[in-house]
Amino acid sequence: MKGRTIFVTQEDMQRLSDLVESAERISNRDLEYLRMLKEELRGAEVVSSSEIPPDVVTMNSRVRVRDLDSGRESTYSLVFPRDSDIAKGRISILAPIGTAIIGYRAGDVVRWPVPQA
Repeated sequence: MKGRTIFVTQEDMQRLSDLVESAERISNRDLEYLRMLKEELRGAEVVSSSEIPPDVVTMNSRVRVRDLDSGRESTYSLVFPRDSDIAKGRISILAPIGTAIIGYRAGDVVRWPVPQA
């Protein structure tokens, strides 16, 4: 989304860039979300972890999201794909919501595509 700054630590930038690159080579699966993440990273500000504002969603952040239509709330930790486990509330950065929330701040309204069943 234009107009917002995504803060990424140097380590996470390297890991996310490597993830996108390897995932693009391995599979056509989730290409749309990989492209979205790649675009988000392109405009990211790379900083030390101590410089990231505390209310910004970054890797390993624990976030509460609320569906504004239904009012339903869920809490997730944003993780790398190998650590994802929806039953434990760990959502992959490559999941549509994971790609959508990175860089947002507490209180922001986020819109993201929901896969059709």
